[in-house]
Amino acid sequence: MFEDKQGKYLKLLLTGFGSLALATVFFFLIYRGGDLKSAIDGLGKILRPFIIGAAIAYLLAPLCSKLEELFMRFLPRSYRKLVSRVSIVLALIIFCTIVYAMFLFVIPQVYYSVVNLINTAPARFDKVYKDIEMQLGNDPVLQQYFEVAYAGISDYISAFLKDKLIPNVGSIISGVGLGVVNFLVFAKDFLIGIIITIYLLAGRKSFKKGGDMAIRAMFKPASAESVFSEIRYADKMFTSFFSGKLLDSAIVGVICYIFCSAVDMPNAPLIAVIIGITNIIPFFGPFIGAIPSIILIFIESPAKALIFAIFVVVLQQVDGNIIGPKIIGNSTGLSSFWVLFAILVFGGLFGFVGMIIGVPVFAVIYDVVRKLVVKGYDRNMRIAEEEAALLEAEMEIDSSEFIPE
Repeated sequence: MFEDKQGKYLKLLLTGFGSLALATVFFFLIYRGGDLKSAIDGLGKILRPFIIGAAIAYLLAPLCSKLEELFMRFLPRSYRKLVSRVSIVLALIIFCTIVYAMFLFVIPQVYYSVVNLINTAPARFDKVYKDIEMQLGNDPVLQQYFEVAYAGISDYISAFLKDKLIPNVGSIISGVGLGVVNFLVFAKDFLIGIIITIYLLAGRKSFKKGGDMAIRAMFKPASAESVFSEIRYADKMFTSFFSGKLLDSAIVGVICYIFCSAVDMPNAPLIAVIIGITNIIPFFGPFIGAIPSIILIFIESPAKALIFAIFVVVLQQVDGNIIGPKIIGNSTGLSSFWVLFAILVFGGLFGFVGMIIGVPVFAVIYDVVRKLVVKGYDRNMRIAEEEAALLEAEMEIDSSEFIPE
């Protein structure tokens, strides 16, 4: 009896402490959200090399395992340590080769397209102005409105250059310098991340064993198995989603580049890169990539911009109904509403990165909540059935007392 009361008071104490902790967290989220965000940003900058290293290690771990299995078929087991090291080196070489190929082939093309766009922008704007003026030549009223609007835009640009841009040249130069510094800092973090990747890949089996022991030490056997099941689900979710989405986006980018080159679209490499990268973002990606691409093409040729807009619509329909389902399928198991919800929420919290990782992260959260709801529902229904059976038995006992002998 004393132990029951002690357990009851302990539960009440834990419930009160948990409520107080949640209220404190809620207070800080509402009234100290900026400070909390600053603290998280600062912590993120400190941990960025570890985050980069962990992300690369997570991507390369399956490749390392496949290479180890391949080498172990032809080498004796006494070379296990050597096989592990060689697999890690080869996986890193493959990764660095892919990154180098992107910089070697994609970045110069994109740089050339951007520089060419900047150099030819005045002439292209002038050409667009003359084309529109020629089209409106038969309608003096529309031509007059267009000239007034064009003059207003020209005056605004001139005033912006005179009043805003030129006085802030120093700030712009310092901003460029800050951008260079940030790039160098990121390069430093990336190199440290590669070193961390090596350590993580080399110790991935021991880390896995230590994690298993920690989970089994903290949870009961049934709960531990549930945690392991959810970890396996999360691993499958992230692996299938990102690998499939990257392959799907690469295919879309290549198709876009082939089409743009075939019809002589301006800035074909730049547009293909924009379409391919933004296609990684579910739902909003096609629109985010199509809008700047259409504007870039419209500057040189409005007719080609219309053709490209039609092509993007067709391409996204093909990707959404044929290419995407074949490669990814419905790996997340989420409806369109929850996909949209995840992109908006995580995009608002973490920006572009949040829009990319939001769907698989929310899919894991959704799966955990769904399992908890099903488990709670089954438990409560079982309790209700037991209570109903007990009540029915008590009613039978009570009714039997009124039966005359």
